[in-house]
This record gives sequence, structure tokens and C-alpha cells, in this order.
Amino acid sequence: MIAPSRWRTIAVLLSVIFGLVFSLPNVLPQKTLDSLPGFVPKQRLNLGLDLQGGSYLLLEVDTNALRVEKLTNLVEDVRTTLREEKIDFTDLGQVGGAVSVRITDPAQMTAATNLLRRSVGAPLAGSTTGRDVTINTSDDQRIGLVFSEQALVAESGKAVEQSIEIIRRRIDELGTKEPDIRRQGIDRIVVQAPGESDPEKLKDIIGQTAKLTFQMVDDSVTPEEAAAGRIPPGSQVLPSEEGGALLVKKRALVTGEMLTDASQAFDSQTGEAIVNFRFNGQGARRFGDATAQNLGKRFAIVLDNRVISAPVIQSAITGGSGQISGNFTPESANNLAILLRAGALPAPLSVEQQQTVGAELGADAVQAGKISTAVGFMAILVFMLLSYGFLFGGISVIALLVNGLLIVATLSVTQATLTLPGIAGLILTLAVAVDANVLIYERMRDEFRAGRPVLSAMDAGFSRAMTTIIDANVTTILAALIMFQFGSGPVRGFAWTLSIGVLTSVFSAVVVTQFLLSIWFRRVRPKTLPIV
Repeated sequence: MIAPSRWRTIAVLLSVIFGLVFSLPNVLPQKTLDSLPGFVPKQRLNLGLDLQGGSYLLLEVDTNALRVEKLTNLVEDVRTTLREEKIDFTDLGQVGGAVSVRITDPAQMTAATNLLRRSVGAPLAGSTTGRDVTINTSDDQRIGLVFSEQALVAESGKAVEQSIEIIRRRIDELGTKEPDIRRQGIDRIVVQAPGESDPEKLKDIIGQTAKLTFQMVDDSVTPEEAAAGRIPPGSQVLPSEEGGALLVKKRALVTGEMLTDASQAFDSQTGEAIVNFRFNGQGARRFGDATAQNLGKRFAIVLDNRVISAPVIQSAITGGSGQISGNFTPESANNLAILLRAGALPAPLSVEQQQTVGAELGADAVQAGKISTAVGFMAILVFMLLSYGFLFGGISVIALLVNGLLIVATLSVTQATLTLPGIAGLILTLAVAVDANVLIYERMRDEFRAGRPVLSAMDAGFSRAMTTIIDANVTTILAALIMFQFGSGPVRGFAWTLSIGVLTSVFSAVVVTQFLLSIWFRRVRPKTLPIV
């Protein structure tokens, strides 16, 4: 087993090359790194919030607003469904967390009930409870529609997961590397953005709902009548960027979910900052049909319930693209484009807590980590040299250095975020990495003292210690995987570093040590072990 083999030689050489190539960018100056050819790896360790500074936000998803929006949409769905089938109704609206409507003609009551069951996904016969909505009828020709609590809880959970993905896309657009975004509790989201020192900018980008809709302007009443409160059913008054308010249809022609791209640009005629956008196929068809059917009328471009602009439709817009103007600065237009590309939040977010970690504090933590790592390494070096001499102790230290290179290289390649607890995991890995060498060397001592030849004692040292080494490291890696699965940010950083360290430690302590000892044995052919 101790005899040199081709596979062991190749494995050790490749591991050392891998460690050197992918660890080197972490010590080279940025200018030198930029001057290297494109094929040279340039990934560096991503430092977490506690090491390089940045912003911390605790956000809460407004699930109540989501429920109100679902009820509002249900009201409009009921209105549209009944009108399309020419069923007369009155008193349509929200009543105590439910939607209520009164059917005018008693003869149409059954048809209206079945129609609404179909439209909201309820079964036609048997139970009156659908997948999302419970439908009740009363003697006064009223139909009540109530969302089931199970459906609302599921929708809230989906909104939180959606929000996490959208927040991630928005932060990625800012160029922040490896943000830590995770769910906390039922409706809260923790955001850690390393390197982003301006939490206000982060809040502006993250917190804006960015719900874009295209809605027709309602000209059926005068602005004075609308201001007096005479608002037609199915319409609403929204504030306008141009001043005042505008009456628009509640029903959206096209929504921002159908956008495929958005970018900041400048108007070729006025030079003003604008946002160009493009729809997907479904959005392009809807937008084209809507503009073709409403020539000469105005449609409103609405962002977060505020009218950005309301141009007159001069001709059908069938190309699936257009532009948004509205007194933008280049920066605000770019921010809007970022929001539209990332998608709209399903519900508003509120900032419950914010913190800023200064770069100086992070630099102090990095320096403290370097010092503690160096002290730990020197302690191991002294112990191994005193216990096993310069040869065997030195070989274990060389294996330890290879182990450190492999850990840094693996973290750089995977672009994992290194946090202060991660440094603790790294130090712990180095501290226990030599355990395998100790087990192997002590077994060699015992076998040699029992009368075995040097080569046989060395072989037995590796083969008989492997069971203990594997058992100890499998236990450690299982514990690390459990911490990674169920832990939060700092715990997961510690677990990830520890997991990588366990794998590289076993490789370096066994394979690298075997390789170096085989070279020594082949050249020296010793009659006794130096560690006895």
C-alpha cells in the first residue's frame, strides 16, 4: 500500500496544481489579475457581510395587502363573468373579507351560481368548496364568495418565495456578489448584501413593488364628476405624475409579468431619459389588440398605482415593444428598468430592521482571522515536529499546507461566501486535519514495536487506521450537512467550510502523506522508523 503508484502520483500533482492555480488570485493585486489572459482563473474568495462590510435588512411581506388584492381581483372577475353572460346583478363588493353580489332576477340565480363555481374553480356538484373559494347562497338572492384559509396561507407562502427570487434578481442587477437572502419565520426575509454600503439605495431597489400595468383611461365621466365621487363601477381614481388624478379602468389590459426586457435609453427627439420595454408573445398580442380597438383613446401606464403617463393611442401598436416616459433622470430610468427586468413583487415589503457593517470592522475581522489561522498553524507545526520529528512531522505539515490550498481553491471555484464563522470552520479543520496523521503514525509505531518490518508497519499504519479515520470524518460531515440544511447564514457558512475541509483533509492526510512517504522509503530504504 505504501509503494508508489501512478494514480497516486497523478492525483497529488493535479491536486497541488488545482490548489495553486485557483488560490493564486486571492494573493495577486487586482491590477496584475486584470492583466492576465482571459483563460486564467480569476475567481477570488467572496467575503461575507461580517468580513467586507455591507448592508443588512430584515423585510416583512405585507400578506394582508396580498389578501386585499386577491379580493379586489375576485370582485372584478365576478363583474366580468356575469356581464359576459348578461346576468343582471347589484350590490357587488367586499363585505368583511368576502365578496358579495346580489342577482337581480331570481330565475338566473342557479345559472349565476354554477357560472361562478366554474370561473373560480369550484365543482359543479357535490361540495360547494372549490380549490380556492367557497361559494354560499342565501334566500335574498345573494351569492357570497370566500377564499379558503388554506388557499390564502398557500398564496402567502408563495408570495414570500417569489419575493426572495425577485429580490435576488434585483440585487444581482446592482452588481452585489453573493447576497445572502433567506426566509425567516412565516413572512419575513433577511437580506445581507456584502459590499453594498448604502442601505437606502438597497431599500429603494428592493422595497418598490414595481407592479406595472397598462389600463384604459375612463372618459365616461368628467374629471369634476370623478372628483365629486361619482366613479363608475369597475373604475378607480389614481394619482398622476403629471399632477392631479386620473380615472382609469380597474381591469388591466396588459401587466408587467408579460415583459421580457426593459432598458434605459434616451428619446431621439427630446433627449429625455426613457425606458424601452418589450412584451412576450402573449403580451404583444394583447397590447396590439387593445390599441387597435381603442384608437383615439388614452391608456394609462401605471406603476405601483401611480400613473406615469397617459398617451393617446394614435395607431395599433403591434410590434410588442414601446417606451415609457415621465420626467425620468438617467438614474431613475435605469432603476425602473432594473425593477421591470427583475419582475414585480407580489406584495409590498416593509423594512423592520436595517444595519450597516462598516468596511473597517470587516477588515479587522479579516485581520483577526489571519492572525488566528497563523497561530493555529504554528501550534500544529510545533506539536507535529516535536512529536514525530522533522521527517514525519514535516510531511504531515506539507500535507496540511496542501489541505489549506485545496480548501481556499474550492471556496474560490464554488464562489461560496466566506464569513467569520467560516474562518472558524477553517481553523477547526486545520486543527483536526492532523488527527488522521496522528492515528496513522501511532499505528505504525505499534506495528513496528510488535516486530514487523518497516514497510509492513507503514502499510499496516495506513490500512488499519483507515476505519477510524473514515468513521470520524463521516460523523463530522453528517453533522455539517445537518447544520447546513437547517442552520441560518453564519451556521451554514461554518458548515460549508467544515464540509469542504473534511473532504480535503482526508485526501491530504492519507493520499498526500502516502505519496511523500513512498518517495522517502524508495530512496532511503530505512531499517527502522524515525518515529520509534
